[in-house]
Amino acid sequence: MEPTVLDLPAYLRRTGYAGEIAPTPQALGALHLAHATHIPFENLDILLGRPIALDLPSIEAKLVGARRGGYCFEHNLLFAAVLRAFGFAVTQLAARVRHRTTAVLPRTHMLLLVEAEGGRWLADVGFGGEGLLLPVPFGVGEEVRHYAWSYRVTEDAAASAWVLQSRRDGAWLDLYAFTLEPQQAVDYEMANHYVSTHPDSRFVQTLTVQLPTPERRLILRNLLLIEDRGDVVAERTLAGDDELLAVLRESFRLDFPPETRFGVA
Repeated sequence: MEPTVLDLPAYLRRTGYAGEIAPTPQALGALHLAHATHIPFENLDILLGRPIALDLPSIEAKLVGARRGGYCFEHNLLFAAVLRAFGFAVTQLAARVRHRTTAVLPRTHMLLLVEAEGGRWLADVGFGGEGLLLPVPFGVGEEVRHYAWSYRVTEDAAASAWVLQSRRDGAWLDLYAFTLEPQQAVDYEMANHYVSTHPDSRFVQTLTVQLPTPERRLILRNLLLIEDRGDVVAERTLAGDDELLAVLRESFRLDFPPETRFGVA
């Protein structure tokens, strides 16, 4: 039996969630939005040479206690534990990322399938700035709008997979492809080791910090800061390490000592 969240009230304070604690679609949506908009997506520990631990106490200590962020495994393992504490039935899945690539990648993304009141939803608080603000109903082709952004789940028969897509400039773009095979903790440990240590991993090569809100999505890649409001996307390059630390603190609510260096340019 997987451990439950060690301190659910602390998690709720961290995310600002103040709704009912019950396995309802309404609670699922509100909880998903609260998590996605309060806990950043980030890979900063990897660039600082720190290991990424996937046991629940370590994740909770980092994302809740230390008020840090993390990437998909950390976010969605924590969120899955919270959902189960609310009484939801949750299946942990894995996906091949298709966003910003045409290559066939390994299954290194974690997502969740959640059941509530006879319905099923795709929940994912760990895909960063391009990801979901709210759950998406699991079914072929039903378009849902999350403020300025639209999503749908469709089927890729050729790949025997389901695909999460987002709509950009009138076209549907693949974010990732997944199957409904339940994943075990060891599956994520293997994927996490690759993502956090392999020299070809984008998380080893590139600093990334991302935080969506209903109004805008902030995405930081190395020193490039992107502000996406759906219809308008603005970019600027940070001046260097000092401004990087200031942006982490002011825009992403991530505090690091002034001497911290991530080795990016």
